[in-house]
Amino acid sequence: MGIDDKVSNAAENAAGKVKEHTGRAADDERLEAEGRNDQAAANLKQAGEKVKDAFKS
Repeated sequence: MGIDDKVSNAAENAAGKVKEHTGRAADDERLEAEGRNDQAAANLKQAGEKVKDAFKS
């Protein structure tokens, strides 16, 4: 996994957490769900990168 991918996935995950917490604080279910979806997407991308790294070794 390249450092750029790691940073990008971590940033997307962090942004998702911020959205989720903001949505929860503002009682905005849509924003909270978007945050959870962003986090899930970042985790999925990170898992895909780990699989690619495993095949490179």
